[in-house]
Amino acid sequence: MRQQWVGADRLREPDGRGADRYERTAWGRQYASEDGSLREIWIPSIDCVKRDRPLSEIAAAAYVAASGVPADIPYGKRAQLPESHGVLPQRVRVVGVGLGDGGTQVLADWDAAEAKRQFDEHAKELMSSAADGSELRPGQDCARCEALNGCAAVPRVPGLLGVPAPLRPRKRRSVSVSDLRAYRDCPARYYLTRVLKLRERRTENAAIRRGRAVDAWLNERHAARPGTPCRQVSLPKALPGLTAEELPAALAMIRHHRGRCPFDGLAADETVEPQRRLAVYDPHADVVVIADCDLVHTDRGGVVVRETKTASHRFGERQELVRTYPQLALAVLLMASGALGGDPRRSRIELEVLREDGARLEEVDPFDAVTLDQSRRVITELAAAWAADETYSAAPAHDFDCADCEARRWCTSARTPRVDGARRPGEVLR
Repeated sequence: MRQQWVGADRLREPDGRGADRYERTAWGRQYASEDGSLREIWIPSIDCVKRDRPLSEIAAAAYVAASGVPADIPYGKRAQLPESHGVLPQRVRVVGVGLGDGGTQVLADWDAAEAKRQFDEHAKELMSSAADGSELRPGQDCARCEALNGCAAVPRVPGLLGVPAPLRPRKRRSVSVSDLRAYRDCPARYYLTRVLKLRERRTENAAIRRGRAVDAWLNERHAARPGTPCRQVSLPKALPGLTAEELPAALAMIRHHRGRCPFDGLAADETVEPQRRLAVYDPHADVVVIADCDLVHTDRGGVVVRETKTASHRFGERQELVRTYPQLALAVLLMASGALGGDPRRSRIELEVLREDGARLEEVDPFDAVTLDQSRRVITELAAAWAADETYSAAPAHDFDCADCEARRWCTSARTPRVDGARRPGEVLR
C-alpha cells in the first residue's frame, strides 16, 4: 500500500478538547490482497521477531487494518481522507518480522468483527486515557519536548555534567551513566547500541541472570503495599530465568538482603518508589540527564536513594565508591543540587552490595565536600569526551573485548585488530 491506512472517528461537533475528528494509524509495512478482502500489517524488529508485544498494541494495529481507509497524511496535518472508504477487508493479520534473522510470526489473524472486539476490549480505553492524560512523566523523551524549558517536573541543574557548552548548535540529547560508561568502553558501540538500537542477541552469563532475578524480586517486594520488611516474607521457591543449580546463590543474596531491607523501621506513611526514573536538565550542556534509581524513599523529611548491586566477590579495602559506581556520583550531584528535595540533614545515599556469602551496606554523604568534589570529577571525566563527540570514531578502550560486543556485526572497528590498545591501520581480522 502506497498510502497509509487511517481509522477515523468523526464527531458532529467539537468535543471538550476542541477536536472534531480522531485518527488512528499503525506503524509498519501494509499490504492488501487484490480484491481488498485481506489486509496485513507487518511490524519489523531490528533483530528477531518481538514476541512479547502487548495485546493492546496488536489489537490497535489490527483494528487500523480492519477499519482504516487509504489516505495521504501531510506532515503536521490531518489525513486527507477520501470521500468513500471503498472496500473494507473481511480478515486482517498482524505479522511480526525479524530483520536480523528473517523470521516471521503471525501475531493476530482475525476477521473484521473480532478485530473490533479485541480493540474495544484491550486498546480503546488506553487510547482514551492517552488523550485525556495530563500526568507528567519525565524521561528520555524530555529531550525532544518543546515544553522542556517551562516544565516543573524536570529540575534544571546548570553545569551538572561539568562540560563546556556546545561550540555549535546541535540536537538536544539525553544521557545516563550507563550510556557514558558504554561510550567510555567504545564510542562506536555506544552509538550503535544506545542511539541506533542495533544489537545482536547474546547469551547472558549466570551472574547477569542472577543479578536480574534478584533485582526483579526485590523490586516486586518493595513495590507491594502495604510495605513489609523483606525478612517477614518467605523466600521464593523459584526465580524466573534461573536454573535449579543457579537458584541457591540468588536465594542466599536475598536472604542477606533481609537484614538490610530499607523497610525495617520505616514508617508506614513514608513514600517508597522502586525503580524511580529521574530526569534533570543541564541547560549549559543542553542535555537531559537520566538516572534510574533502584529505590528512592523518604525518611522523616529526608530523601534516601538506595542502589543495590549483586557481586561474586568481596570488597577489598574501602575504595572511592563514587568512582567504582558512577551512578552514586550522579546521585550525589543530584541530591546536593536540591533536585531531589528533602531535608539535607536526613538525606543520604546508600549502596547495598549482595554476595552469596554476605552483604555490605555503605552510606554516602552527598553534602560532604570531599565526596562532592570526587563525584564532580567522576561525572565530568565520563561526560567530557561524549559531550563533544559527533562522529563516534575513536578507538575502543584498550581493555574492551570486541569479540563479545553485541554490535560487532555492524562495526568496522571490531574487524581491525589492535596492538597495545591501538588499531593497526590497514589490517584485516582473520
